Amino acid sequence: MTDSPSALPPGRQAGVCLHITALPSPYGIGEIGRSALDFVDAMREMHLKVWQFLPTGPTAYGDSPYQPLSTFAGNELLIDIGDLIDKGLLEKEEAQELAALPTDHVDYGALIPIKNRLLRLAAGRFEERASPELHAACDKFVEDNNDRWLHDYALYRILKTQHGERPWPEWAPQYVHREPKAMRALESSADAQIADIKVIQFLFFDQWARFRKYANDSGIYLFGDMPICIALDSADAWAHPEILRIDRDGRPDAVAGVPPDYFSEDGQLWGNPLYDWDVHESSNYRWWVERLSASAELADMVRIDHFRGFEAYWSVPAESDTAKNGAWEPGPGDAIFDAMREALGNLPIVAEDLGVITPAVDALRKRHNIPGMVVLQFDVADEDFDLLNVAPDSVCYTGTHDNDTTVGWFLGSPGDIRTEHEIEETRQAALQVTGGTPETIHTDMIRAAFSTDARLAIAPLQDYLGLGSEARFNVPGTSSNNWRWRLESQLTAAVKGEVASLVEESGRTLQN
Repeated sequence: MTDSPSALPPGRQAGVCLHITALPSPYGIGEIGRSALDFVDAMREMHLKVWQFLPTGPTAYGDSPYQPLSTFAGNELLIDIGDLIDKGLLEKEEAQELAALPTDHVDYGALIPIKNRLLRLAAGRFEERASPELHAACDKFVEDNNDRWLHDYALYRILKTQHGERPWPEWAPQYVHREPKAMRALESSADAQIADIKVIQFLFFDQWARFRKYANDSGIYLFGDMPICIALDSADAWAHPEILRIDRDGRPDAVAGVPPDYFSEDGQLWGNPLYDWDVHESSNYRWWVERLSASAELADMVRIDHFRGFEAYWSVPAESDTAKNGAWEPGPGDAIFDAMREALGNLPIVAEDLGVITPAVDALRKRHNIPGMVVLQFDVADEDFDLLNVAPDSVCYTGTHDNDTTVGWFLGSPGDIRTEHEIEETRQAALQVTGGTPETIHTDMIRAAFSTDARLAIAPLQDYLGLGSEARFNVPGTSSNNWRWRLESQLTAAVKGEVASLVEESGRTLQN
């Protein structure tokens, strides 16, 4: 049993879940510049203390933040174009094509080539136009991160482009196997491209540091998100295949997923390679220590997705079409958390402990004083659920980024796996638990979450706004039309006042 403090901020606080990409922005996607600082200001007006966002790694096919191309790199698409214009790295006229993109819905297919072109343009001008102070900061960033991940990431992105964006196991064999002669030749021929990628990564982390300082100085905690698995098609898997259960050609023997659950009758077949936990144990979990350390540089606390995989994980034969035929295998258990705490001190972790949670999983979390999650959309229909029994050391949500909005969930929507009878039972249970009405269910659910003893209560911004299924951010098990919702002008002064009133009446007041 550990006596280390919880990751949660002191007191009873309220927060919001909103991914960076959903922020309003003049350049086609939410960014970590002015639009992020403006949302921090809006949070203060709403008396919200914690901003939870999704993983911030570079995305690939399907645009999922949970399948990043790197554990350590930042998503270049989140770089604020306005800041690059202010620094003289871009001209405002050069960004007009990006500014012409629709503001109500992220069209990644149109956005990505335009923004990548602008970022390469800015990086190519960095040597000539950046200030001495910015040059010095970039040099230090490269020195601090080059050997750890940055150089490998640059090589990976160049090779991925050269191979038509195909996954690295499909590249030419000399690059799949990182043959020294081939790698030296690449480093020589692509020297300028390598330098540009490193500059672009510096620009991301430089902007993020200023964003985090502004948030923290404003009394706002940043709450990040870490997928437990990494993608096979990632710089990490390519550079360090030994940490995964894959052969030298990148072929896994088994992949990750979860058994049939609320979201899918077939379970969820994620397809991520599984970790070779013996290799991690032999290094005293050094890669995990570095991973959590990097996450802590971005946020004050970090939700680890699929926490139960540390106790036991669902292993599915690589050739399977669904996750039904998997089996539970033992995870690293206490050892990984002991190693991370020994190296880093107190762990800024919140556990995503949803789904099939056994007493052993719960005991592992509690032994390390890691807060868990309660999601009202899942729990209100449980006849044994009681708002009064929500544990103080937990985060209570109306719903998450994987759920429909509360209004959509209450009404039911096309594609809902529940029967109409189940939807009606859920409606009645929600009304009974909240004491609310169908017309005010989103506010009633927020008020219910705020009423619990959970030290932190969070609702997605779509619930604060009372939006329906059209604003849903993600449908698990699908690979298209997700992650695209954008905030426009819905966050009016009246809405901010209503949220502030909800926070105040629950006693979850903003305190600096």
